[in-house]
Amino acid sequence: MDPAQVEFYFLYTDGAARGNPGPSGAGWVLCNPQEDEVLSGHQFLGHRTNNQAEYEAVIYGLEAIADCEIENIVIRADSQLMVRQLLGEYRVKNVDLKPLHAKALQLLSTFTQVKIEHIRREYNVPADRQANLALDLR
Repeated sequence: MDPAQVEFYFLYTDGAARGNPGPSGAGWVLCNPQEDEVLSGHQFLGHRTNNQAEYEAVIYGLEAIADCEIENIVIRADSQLMVRQLLGEYRVKNVDLKPLHAKALQLLSTFTQVKIEHIRREYNVPADRQANLALDLR
């Protein structure tokens, strides 16, 4: 297949912590290659830092779509730290983030092609809404 014809699904993720650390939630939204929302979800996480919540949002999102037979994925998140760590541009120094980083990379390794993109917060509203819903519904 021509690389220009490869279709990617888009997984928008966001973590929210009220207090840092504090009660936290994870949210994710999966969009098809035409950018239509096809699946979304949220998870209350308990007491976490914002960075932990960001990683857990990616993990829960990837786990939620594991059986969807998606080969190519673009992760879009507004956490520059997490994105750069997943891309290998930053080292993971925080001991609490290391296992979450490893788990996210393991899940990403199951896809044929992966892209990870940092997006501005205003382009991540649906995932942010899901993360906050997890907190509001707890």
